[in-house]
Amino acid sequence: MLSVGDKAPQFTLNDADGNKVKLSDFKGKKVVLYFYPKDLTPGCTIEACAFRDDIGALKKVGAVVLGVSADTEKTHQKFTAKHDLNFPLLADVDHSMSEKYGAWQEKSMYGRKYWGIARITYLIDENGKIAKVWSKVKPDGHSQEVIEAIKSLG
Repeated sequence: MLSVGDKAPQFTLNDADGNKVKLSDFKGKKVVLYFYPKDLTPGCTIEACAFRDDIGALKKVGAVVLGVSADTEKTHQKFTAKHDLNFPLLADVDHSMSEKYGAWQEKSMYGRKYWGIARITYLIDENGKIAKVWSKVKPDGHSQEVIEAIKSLG
């Protein structure tokens, strides 16, 4: 996993509509880069809808939001449409970006081990450096935590 002060790894991924999105597109802005396990699941829906509802406050503090999972563009389209999401979801189908950010991890459910995306959020500053890391995110209330952290950074 990356630490505060590390340079954020560059990436280019497709959003739900197939547009290429690069970290360098957001130079000079704060980027809330959140990794989540799966589209259209309860916890991921809570987290995405909270970011959707708080997008005004996030923009006010100069931040953009990018969600990342290993789901396809098509699944991202369904998730975006069903919940009227107002920020890009990026398709990291081969999980190469998630690996660079330390979000591709071994998980365990009901005694079965498997690999998947962990719920991790990075705040990347205007210069492309990691300003804050949240590991083991709890979806409920997370967007408010992010907003407060951005305000405290100034």
